[in-house]
Parts: sequence; structure tokens; C-alpha cells
Amino acid sequence: MRPKVFLAKRVPSEVEAYIAQHCDYRKWDREEEIPRQQLLEELSDMDGLLISGGSIDQELLDHAPKLKIVSNVSVGYNNLDTAAMKARGVMGTHTPGVLDETVADTVFGLILGAARRIPELDAYVKAGKWKKGSDDHIFGIDVHHAKLGIIGMGRIGEAIARRAKFGFNMEVMYYNRSRKEEAEQKLGVVYRSLQELLQESDFVVLMTPLTAETTRLIGREELALMKKTAIFINTSRGQTVDEEALIDALEKGQIRGAGLDVFEQEPVDPENKLLKMPNVVTLPHIGSATHQTRADMAMLAATNLVKGVQGEVPPNLVAELK
Repeated sequence: MRPKVFLAKRVPSEVEAYIAQHCDYRKWDREEEIPRQQLLEELSDMDGLLISGGSIDQELLDHAPKLKIVSNVSVGYNNLDTAAMKARGVMGTHTPGVLDETVADTVFGLILGAARRIPELDAYVKAGKWKKGSDDHIFGIDVHHAKLGIIGMGRIGEAIARRAKFGFNMEVMYYNRSRKEEAEQKLGVVYRSLQELLQESDFVVLMTPLTAETTRLIGREELALMKKTAIFINTSRGQTVDEEALIDALEKGQIRGAGLDVFEQEPVDPENKLLKMPNVVTLPHIGSATHQTRADMAMLAATNLVKGVQGEVPPNLVAELK
């Protein structure tokens, strides 16, 4: 009998066709996220689940007695209760690797946008404010040859470092749980303590996964260490930063600006003060959002899913479930 899987998010037609070759499936075919109760009801006879976000917890597992695998269409997997899944023998996978270069592009978009005030000045020109005369008030800061600090030197961190070092001649330092000596030799980056990195960097990029240890990793004390001329970039998860502390630091001029692809609450509250600040570039969590990258992520997730329901160990099992 063919395994049964539920697709809780839309996938490209070629991905759906691949799944159809190996599994019987039902799918959620709308843009908005599937309602929680409906998801729980769909899982009663499912062997596998493909999803992007949404809490995979004890409640969900109790509604899915046959579940063998949850395939996350994401590199992050903080939505997985890995302890509960391990206790039930349910595998969990993610999609690392395929989005590294695209996310690194987004990071540099934020760096350049914030440094050269591109969104702010685009609005300035379109509002008819560009007049003859002194233009000192619209100056930005240089990215080339500046000091870049990367917090979290995984694959994406290395892709960012490569662009910075070889594209912009930046001096690159990093902080990570463990030193990456191969990256140091290959990319010419240098290891710093978190305190040293924050004190020395002109641009600070936060690129850590969200874990208990990294929740609010950047708070008031950390922001106070940064240069007043520094720009803070977050493309990890919103919960890795104390958002109120960041707002306070920006309001008081403790740092120059920020570029944010993630927020504590998503979608972000329209009344969030960060959206009112001209020195903050804000994006709607689109780090990997290109058609090609999202299609590649979906296919990798589908491959993980099929292998899992067929009784094989999928290639991208999350570390906590190995």
C-alpha cells in the first residue's frame, strides 16, 4: 500500500508530480496558512507531512498516530518539538544548502540599502524633495573596505563572508560556537569573541539559528557595545534579538541604523516603531524568496518526505533527531 502524505503548503507542479509518483496525497491549496484545527484533522491517517512553519508539538503528534516524518520547507526548524518527536520516533527534516547564496544576496541588499539609505532616498526622490543645493543631509556610508562582523558562521555566513571579502574588500570577522579554521584559511576571516566583534564592526550581521541559547542573544548590553556609526542586520529569526532594546538603541542614536528581514511578531505589527524609522530597512522575511530557490527548497523537502515514508533515513534529518 502506498504511503499517505499531506502537503500543508503549495508546492510547484513538478514537486507535486514527484510526490504523486511515490505517495497518495492530499493538499492544502490556498495562499494563506492552513487553520490549525483543519491540519490536525487531516493528519489522522497520514504517514508524512510537508509543511513550512507551524508548531509540530505533542498536540499535533497525538492527532497523527501513523506519522513517520515531518518535512520542513525551511532551513530553520525551531517549529519542531524535537524532544516530543524523538519520543514518538517521528523524523524531522529541513532544507539546508539550497538557499545559502540567495540569503547571502538578501543580506547584502540590506547592508547596501541601509548604508546608502536606498529605500529612504527612493521615497525622498519620489516625494519631490530632491532640490538643488547642498546634499550633505542625504549622504550615506561606505560598505567597501569597512569592517563586517558575522555572528553565526554556517554555510550562509560563509557565503556572506565571501561576498564581503572578495566583492567589497571588507575586513571580515566572525563569532561562532566553534572556530571554523578551514573558513579562516579559505576566506581570510578572523575569529573574535562576541564582545570584540560588536565593538569593532561597522556592520554586524546576525545569522544564528533560533535555539534556547540564541533567544535574545542581542540585547541592551550587546547593542551598547556597538559603534554609534554601526549598522545592525538581522536575517536569522526575530526572537534572536530583544526588539524593544533595538528600538531603544535606534531612538537614542546608540547605533546608526538597521536592516531587518525578521521580527519578533510576523507579519509585523503595522504600529511597530521600527516601521516608522527612516534609518531602518524592513523586509517581509524574504531571505530565500526567489522562484528558483523556493522551488529547489520544495523539491529537497519532497525528497526528504518520500525517503522518510518509504522507511529510509532522509539526507537532511535535523541534528537533534539523528
